[in-house]
Amino acid sequence: MSFFAILGLFLSAIAYADTSRVEAEVDKTQVMVDEAIRLTVTAYGDPRRDAFDSSALLDDFVVGRTSASNRTSLIQGKRSQSTSWTTPLFPRKEGTFTIPSFNIEGKQTQPITVEVVAVPDASDGSQPARDYYLTTEVDNASGYVNQQILYTLKLFLSTDIERGSLTPPELKKGIVRQLGEDERSVDLVNGRRYQIIERKYAIIPQRSGELTIRGPVFTGEVLAPDTNQRFGFFNRTQTINRLGADISVNVKAKPDNVSGDWLPSERVELHEEWPQNSEFVVGEPITRTLTLTATGVVEEQLPELDVRYPPGFKTYPDQSRSATVDRDNQLIAQRVESMAVIPTSPGKIVLPEVTVPWFNLKTQEIAYATIPARSIMVEPASNSPRANNPTVAPEQPVSDTTSPQNTVDSATGETSQKMTLLTWFLGGFCIFLLAVLVIVVTHYRRKLHHFEHNKAPRRLPEPQAEKIAFKALRQAVSEKDIVATQSGLRQWMTHLFEGMPPSRAADNALTAPLQPFVDQMLESAYGNGHTEWDNQSMLATLKQVRENWSTQYNTNSRGLPDLYARKPAITK
Repeated sequence: MSFFAILGLFLSAIAYADTSRVEAEVDKTQVMVDEAIRLTVTAYGDPRRDAFDSSALLDDFVVGRTSASNRTSLIQGKRSQSTSWTTPLFPRKEGTFTIPSFNIEGKQTQPITVEVVAVPDASDGSQPARDYYLTTEVDNASGYVNQQILYTLKLFLSTDIERGSLTPPELKKGIVRQLGEDERSVDLVNGRRYQIIERKYAIIPQRSGELTIRGPVFTGEVLAPDTNQRFGFFNRTQTINRLGADISVNVKAKPDNVSGDWLPSERVELHEEWPQNSEFVVGEPITRTLTLTATGVVEEQLPELDVRYPPGFKTYPDQSRSATVDRDNQLIAQRVESMAVIPTSPGKIVLPEVTVPWFNLKTQEIAYATIPARSIMVEPASNSPRANNPTVAPEQPVSDTTSPQNTVDSATGETSQKMTLLTWFLGGFCIFLLAVLVIVVTHYRRKLHHFEHNKAPRRLPEPQAEKIAFKALRQAVSEKDIVATQSGLRQWMTHLFEGMPPSRAADNALTAPLQPFVDQMLESAYGNGHTEWDNQSMLATLKQVRENWSTQYNTNSRGLPDLYARKPAITK
């Protein structure tokens, strides 16, 4: 037993023999709150490249990207190696902090104390102007969940930079999108000339409460103060890092008097398009296009349009299209839904209105984007063929002179003979065409009968599309992705009900068991934050609903399918 213990100690000693000592140092021990501290940890020997772990610094600092480098030297025949890890650290607030000791393969570094001070106010001229700094601001520090917040950052540069990068701000449980391109300008600040780079973001928080927008990080390469020192053909540069200030925002939950889809915006419009000079005739399709446009939101927030038609129509919806663009520092989302509408009975028919509720951020009240109801007149289809205009034979000219009787008889006989030959020719040609048509039709009917008799039974393409939609929905629920779950549920229900889904899961007996979980999901996202979404129970209920639907589908799919899809009966 003692032999194995001694062997273990010997092997561990060999493993740690690769690292003789470790050191930690910083480039400065006193920094401003938006500046970076460059931490360098050096291990002498041949340690693993992943031996350094910076996770202990996350409580007090924003940790940048760690770079590792190896160095090998040969002095008087003696070979030595070292590995260095360099990491920029951005303090989160003012105060005195301790960089803890690091363990590198059994060797410990010494802790380091650093002091973080506030950025001096140079507006009164008492402090020297800084060479580089970042400013951040928002247009509204208090708003509702899913409401756009305009975030503006400005980078001030007093000298030219060789290269640089700027990371975007961060918000947990939120959407961050850049608006437009960077704006560049030059201005005097406290008597000093700066080049200003301005960038704007749209930030949409997806949960309520007191949230913190983490500031962006700028990393750049600038010429060193002593430009006389050169390396070959290149000037000597130094790295600078600046951190934008964090901003706290108060995000309010959805008001209690708002039910259903939550769409906060300053402007929502709903438009309808029909073909110009369109006439409604039984059996003839007309394309109806509805466009929903909202400001300050992304396309994932736009609800599906609840469009209903009276019994005198058959409808065939196209795939909806949605997109988000930015204009004048504001997001604009648009959803376009097209549908082929075919009247099935003549007479006067009333199309019901289409309404989308939304929350007006200016008035703080519920508003409605509406397409009013309209009456249309459907004309009957014209089944009778149009009468052909009779062909009038041209009148024969009458001669002023009297022709002999035999001349008249000869002309009459010649004309009668020509008409008889033409009649026989046309009749024979028609009989030939009719015989060819009968042969062709008989041939293809036999081939079609043979094909339908021998082909293997197949299913409609809808089950495969439904399977893909259900898989995407199940993944969204498993990951607790609320936006993807809402969109996936609508898509899946579209396949269940053959293009005519109910507006809510509760509106149909098949999907009604899902409604409590949908309400719970929305309450967890937009409520006061005390409700927990039980996504595992929702997954089990989704599985049961799908099994019930599969049983109904297989029962209804026996034999040939109907020519037109029928909407399942909706129970209230």
